[in-house]
Amino acid sequence: MRKITFFNNKGGVGKTTTVYHVAWMLSEMGIKTIAVDLDPQSNLTSMFLTGERLEEIYENALPVTVLDAINPIVNGDPAVPVHLEEINDYLRLIPGNLALSTFEDTLSDAWLKCLNSEIYSFRITSIFKTILDEAANRFGADVILIDVGPNLGAINRAVTISSDYIVMPVASDLFSIQGIKNLGTTLNAWKRQWGQRKELKPTNLTVAIPENGMLPAGYIVMQYSAKESKPVKSYLKWANRIPKVYSEFVTSIHVMDTLSIEEDSNCIGLLKHFRSLAPMSMEAHKPIFLLKPADGAIGAHVYAVKFSYTEFESLTNNILSKCP
Repeated sequence: MRKITFFNNKGGVGKTTTVYHVAWMLSEMGIKTIAVDLDPQSNLTSMFLTGERLEEIYENALPVTVLDAINPIVNGDPAVPVHLEEINDYLRLIPGNLALSTFEDTLSDAWLKCLNSEIYSFRITSIFKTILDEAANRFGADVILIDVGPNLGAINRAVTISSDYIVMPVASDLFSIQGIKNLGTTLNAWKRQWGQRKELKPTNLTVAIPENGMLPAGYIVMQYSAKESKPVKSYLKWANRIPKVYSEFVTSIHVMDTLSIEEDSNCIGLLKHFRSLAPMSMEAHKPIFLLKPADGAIGAHVYAVKFSYTEFESLTNNILSKCP
C-alpha cells in the first residue's frame, strides 16, 4: 500500500480535480483506492458526493468525516475507525470537514513537544498514519490518494511526513514557479526535522510513527495549452523553467537550463485543459472520461471524452510507476 499526497502551496492549479480523476481511473483499473480529503475547504468531498448526500452529512452532523476519527484520539479516548464512503466497488472516500483547520494548533503544539519525547505528542503527530493505515487494512486498499490545502501549515506537515510520495501539480506561470521553490524548501526542512524527532521517540510508545518517506515523485503540468502538439508561447516561457526549479529546490539536483519539460524525468504528465467537459463533470458527479450523452457529452464532446480517458489512464500509470 502506498500513500500519495498531492501538494502545492499555490492554489488554483487543478490539484483537487487531478486527485478526483486519478482516484476514479485507479478504480477503473481495478485497483482498490481510498481518496482522502484533508483540505479544510473539502472540495474533493463536494466533487464525489451529491448535494443530497452532502446535506445529509453536514446538516445532520453525521460522524462520517475525517475529523470524527481524529477527535477521539486527541481526547485520549479509544480510536474510532474512520468512515469509508463507498463510491464504487474499488473506490472509497474519507470525507473532509471544514472544522479540520481547528486541529492546526494541536498539531503545532505536538510538533514542538516531540522534542521532549512526550508520548501524547508523538501519538498526535502520527495521527494521520494511524487513521489511514487502519482504513487501508480494513478496505484492502492498494493506493491512498491524499488531497491537502494550499498552505504550509501543521496539518499538511503531519500529512506529508506520513506519506510515501509527494506529487506536485503545477501550472505554467510565475506564481507556480514560486510555489515549487517554497514547497521544495519546506518539504526538505520537514523531512530533516522529523528525522531529528524520530531519534527522540519514547521507548514505550505503542503506536507506529511515520517512517519519513515523503519522496518527491515528480510534478504534473496542469491546464497545459497546446497548439499542433506544441505548447503556445505564453506557456512555454514558464513551463521550461519548471525542470530546473523543481530539481534545484525539491530534489537538490542541478540540471541544465536547456532541459524542457518533455525531456524531464521528473515530469509525470502534461494535462491539457478539457474546458467545457469540466462543468459537465461537476454536474454529473463523475469524471470527464466517464461522461455519457445523457450527461451532455454529445457531438465533438464524444471525442474529447475518449481522449481524456487515454490521457488520465496514461497519467495514472505514470504515477504508479513513479510511486512503486
